[in-house]
Formats: sequence, C-alpha cells, structure tokens
Amino acid sequence: MSRRRPGRGKAGGFFRRAFLLLLVAALAAGGWYWQRYRSFADAPLAGIEAGDSLVVERGDSLASVLRKLQAEGIATGDRLQWQVLARALGAAGKLQVGEYALQADASPRSLLLAMRDGKVVRRMFTIVEGWNIRELRAALAKVDALGQDAAKLDDAALMKALGHAGQHPEGRFLPETYAWVRGDSDLDILKRAHAAMAKALDAAWAARAGDVPLKDKDEALVLASIVEKETGIAEERPAIAGVFARRLKIGMRLQTDPTVIYGMGAAYAGNIRRSDLATDTPYNTYTRAGLPPTPIAMPGAAALKAATRPAAGDALFFVAVGDGSGRHVFTASLAEHNAAVREYLQRYRTQQQSAPK
Repeated sequence: MSRRRPGRGKAGGFFRRAFLLLLVAALAAGGWYWQRYRSFADAPLAGIEAGDSLVVERGDSLASVLRKLQAEGIATGDRLQWQVLARALGAAGKLQVGEYALQADASPRSLLLAMRDGKVVRRMFTIVEGWNIRELRAALAKVDALGQDAAKLDDAALMKALGHAGQHPEGRFLPETYAWVRGDSDLDILKRAHAAMAKALDAAWAARAGDVPLKDKDEALVLASIVEKETGIAEERPAIAGVFARRLKIGMRLQTDPTVIYGMGAAYAGNIRRSDLATDTPYNTYTRAGLPPTPIAMPGAAALKAATRPAAGDALFFVAVGDGSGRHVFTASLAEHNAAVREYLQRYRTQQQSAPK
C-alpha cells in the first residue's frame, strides 16, 4: 500500500511548468539575441562618409578601435557583440596595424576580417621618367600621410641612409609606380626604387651589344639618362642612343643640350643661350668630350635598353622636326644636319607668325 504526501503532485507540476516557461523564455531570448547578433554582424555601419578610413596603431585593442570609430561619428553598437564576433572570426587579439578604408557598405564582419587579414589601404607613388633627383625629392615631400625622413637629409646623407654611401643619387631610382601603406616613409619608397633600378640596370648591361662603347654599367646609366631627356618618343630611343654611341666611338663630342641644362642647375630659367653652350661645366658636352660624370635624370627601362643596344646606322646628328610631334630628323653629315636645322627654323618661324597675337 503506497502513501502519497499531500500537495506534492500539484507542487511538482507547478515547478515543471515554471521550468518549461523559463526554458521557452530563455530560448526565445537566445533566438532573439542570435537574430540581433546576425543582423549586427552584416549590417552596414551608420555614419560612414566618403573617404573615411580607420588607422589601427601598434598596441590598439578592439575597444580602442571602437572608440576611434565612435570619435568619427560612426555608430558601433554593442561592444559585447563585437567581442563575440571577433572571437568567432579569429580576429580577437589579431588586429593588424595599418590604415583601412571604410566603404559605405562596411559591416562589423567585413571590417574585422580586413583588420584580421591586414587588408590595408595601398597608396601609389609614381616616379616619372626623366625626373631628376630634385624633382623626385620635391614630389615625395608633397605626399600626404607619407613619413618624411629623407626631407631632412642632404643627398650624401640620403644615400648613406639608403645603404649606398658615396654614390651620387642622380639616375639611381627606377621610374615606376610603387605601392605604399600608412606608416611607410619616403625612404621606404626610395629603397625599393633604388633596388629596382639596380636590377633593371644589371639586366640591361647583361644583354648589351658586343660593340657598345661603354666601359661599365655606370656609363650605361649615364647614357640612358641622356637618351631619356632627348626624346619622349619610345621608338626613337635606340636611334638617339645610336647617334651618341657612334660619336663616342670616333671621339666626337656629344653636344647635347640636356647635359648643359643639368650643369646649369638652378640658373636654368627655361631657355638655353649660346653663352650657356660656351660656359664650361663638368656637364657641358659642347666643351668636354665623352660622357658627363653622372646621370642627368632617372631613365626608364626602355632608355636603359636603348643605351646598351643602340640602333645601327650612320647618323651622327639629329634635330627636332618642329611639327609638334616630338620626333627628330636623323642625318649622317653636317651639311645634311644644317639643312634639317634650317627647315626646323623655317617651320618654327612660320608657326610663330601664324600664332594668335
């Protein structure tokens, strides 16, 4: 015979119902929070404006990153959700230093993934073919957000900082477009451009023609810089180099205006006079035979190739056509050259007379 305690069945039923109600409520709350979390993870961050970016510095935590976003007027929402999402994505404690673009549709998930994987903003800087070292340094000094370590160094100290003490800086940086990120300095770009030029010069010298009248690759760099300044027409470069190579072989002076202009330095005001051609400097190839002592500009890979593999032929002279094309007339004799010069001058005078007053 079993005995039953009074009221136990009713109490047990009450607790079971209460437990079930609490469980249902907890599941509902959990589901609600999960849906809210899912919505948070992929919803665009409010307050982002065009051009906004986020800079993560060394030592920044997720909390400090969120404070930076808030300081820029970007709504971040619940910090706990960020922490849960960061752990789920494997980004917790692994935010990489750098600058991150904030696109209009950026979400917490996409931003955390970018910071985890180091997908930083990559900016571009282009060294233009034919720039000299002064122009290159001036252009670097104008780049926003780029560290300016070279700006306070003279040319000798600059080359020492780059690991090439005693080397003249002219012509030593390959004209190309270089990517850089926030935190880089002008020295970082220059180191890469110097290494790129050394590699390109080595390749051009290794593939040089057997009869090229150059002692070493440094002379090839000097000649390439002159070719670079003499023409902007790519297909003319080997022909220009050919003229200079033939002059070097027979001991004829190069007589090229760009070297004279380089030797004038700051005194050059945009116009070269007869007196300038007669004024002796180490770079005046009208008064001195052979190549100048250093390059006069930054030659591109095409000019390097032309200098080391100049075009064959018999031309010893060239002069601009003068029709606005930038092209030249190549001639083998002084008489032919003088005739070409007269044609150029006649064309120039006609253009000047027909120009609007």
